[in-house]
Amino acid sequence: MKLEDLKTIEQLEDFLSGTQAVAFSVISDKDACYRWIQGELVKFRYLQRPRPEKGVVLRYLMKISGYSRQQLTRLIAQYRKTGRLKRRQRTTAGFKRKYTEKDIRLLAAMDERHDTPCGPTVKKLCERACEVFGQTEYAALASISVSHLYNLRKSTPYARQRRHFEKTQSKPSKIGERRKPRPEGRPGYIRIDTVHQGDLDKQKGVYHINAVDEVTQFEVVCSVEKISERYLIPALEQLLETFPFTLLGFHSDNGSEYINKRVAELLEKLRIEFTKSRSRHSNDNALAESKNGAVVRKCYGYSHIPQRWAPLINDFNQQYLTPYLNFHRPCFFPETRTDAKGKQRKVYRYENMMTPYDKLKSLPNAKDYLKPGFSFEILDKLAHQISDNQAADRLQKARQTLFKTIHGRTLKTG
Repeated sequence: MKLEDLKTIEQLEDFLSGTQAVAFSVISDKDACYRWIQGELVKFRYLQRPRPEKGVVLRYLMKISGYSRQQLTRLIAQYRKTGRLKRRQRTTAGFKRKYTEKDIRLLAAMDERHDTPCGPTVKKLCERACEVFGQTEYAALASISVSHLYNLRKSTPYARQRRHFEKTQSKPSKIGERRKPRPEGRPGYIRIDTVHQGDLDKQKGVYHINAVDEVTQFEVVCSVEKISERYLIPALEQLLETFPFTLLGFHSDNGSEYINKRVAELLEKLRIEFTKSRSRHSNDNALAESKNGAVVRKCYGYSHIPQRWAPLINDFNQQYLTPYLNFHRPCFFPETRTDAKGKQRKVYRYENMMTPYDKLKSLPNAKDYLKPGFSFEILDKLAHQISDNQAADRLQKARQTLFKTIHGRTLKTG
């Protein structure tokens, strides 16, 4: 069967479903295709057909002509309006270029001559060249808009003559909220900072991660080989788990070791608020930075420690340093006083000096802040297992052994 033999809607449906074999060839000539479509519309009386049958005819025309449904819809609209299909061949002349390659080369030369000034400056220079100094070749550029001048700078002719490279612009990170934490007397808002243990012959040293609770000054120190995700994320998980109370806030400076998606995902998983320091507010992370000097630097000094010793140092932190800091080392706690003019001033009274653990116990409803599995009965056993002097002696002895292992000699204290 040939296409000419298809005369009913039922035959078209059989052809489209594949149950009726029909021999046909694709019409390559567009004018002939238009004439064939018009003839088929007339043969099947398309305009008088009900809507379902129109759909069958339309699918038949799509299959034979290869045209899209949208194109055939436009052709049928033309047939309904005029009664015939006529192909309109449009030859678009296109737009005449206002700024030629010669103008672009002049712009590139002007930029090179004046060290690539801003767009308004270049436009003004072109105006002056044309109007004041009579250089008519700048007439087109003298009337250019500043925004289109930047478009010409991105064009291929401009790049062929001159390339301009700029430093990578910093992109502000949306991770973390830039503000000071507001603990309102509740423990669980920690400040965190990184301390680097020096370089030697271009070799990086150990990194210490120092986290301090703002209200109780409960402190945890971890050490890692590098501050990449591979080492930092496990250390942060260990650090966050060491605190005996529920953590509510995590505040850091703007270093990329903390301002990244992996750390944000970890804190979001634990439902911990993530904040970061504000610009020109050096006190935002001052607590952690002061502990860097009073604890970390005092314990490890400033000399280079190779990265391979990080696991050994971290074990020392967990077994000796962290328990000593929280259960046996008293800290000053500030008392805020407001004078008659409303100015607030912090006073560090001797009566307010206590260990971080004692500070935690002194808070109202302190039991409510503890993590599940922690109780003051368990923590009291850790705190009173040995005296303060015994804890300090044990810390110093372990520290001597650690540095003897690292440096092959005994650390001199004084």
